Amino acid sequence: MTVLVTGAAGGIGSAVAEAFEKAGHVVVRADRESVVDGVELDVTDPAAVERAVAEIEDRHGPIDTLANVAGILRTGPVVDLSDEDWAALFAVNTTGVFVVSRAVARRMIPRRAGAIITVSSNAGAVPRQDMAGYAASKAAATMFTKSLGLELAGYGIRCNVVAPGSTDTPMLGGMDTPLESFVDGAPAAYKVGIPLRKIATPRDIADAVLFLGSPAAGHITMQELLVDGGAALGG
Repeated sequence: MTVLVTGAAGGIGSAVAEAFEKAGHVVVRADRESVVDGVELDVTDPAAVERAVAEIEDRHGPIDTLANVAGILRTGPVVDLSDEDWAALFAVNTTGVFVVSRAVARRMIPRRAGAIITVSSNAGAVPRQDMAGYAASKAAATMFTKSLGLELAGYGIRCNVVAPGSTDTPMLGGMDTPLESFVDGAPAAYKVGIPLRKIATPRDIADAVLFLGSPAAGHITMQELLVDGGAALGG
């Protein structure tokens, strides 16, 4: 099986790529940053994405599974969020998912097989203070993926979402917030903690993506799997 993973230079993306590799699959790592034995790819550039997907299939064969992991985080109150931050969040987190999924789906349809998994966020299901732009972009990516799954179901192509909560990655570390506050919650911000009392590891998320891309999930589509230790209370 050939698997394309976007955002493969990041914590979750790298873990997803490694999980599929350990399972014996051919993995193409893609990121806008340089990736060893991978592809430099800006997911917001439709022409570049089309070229890359065509080249990947020419070199490695048909893409059987796509993992949309590329994403960025910008935080702050709505009244202080810049136009540039809002545009960047949607360009990568939402439009990037659309552009790459479209390019891959066009090739999966004639083969009548495939799986597309989008790594979203539990912030797309539960309101978060100072994260409105990020949450909105992830909610859009989630609903896009589910709707795509409805369109592609007749071709035997499955589309699902993995929605992590707080995960031990450089992105989380960049928020400059004590890790214990994610576990304990922040009542003043109307945010519950993590019932399992621990931060997720990138491998926790990767295992969920690996499952949804496997034959074991062959009858699962248009679903959102929260991998957040219960932080969204099943939301």
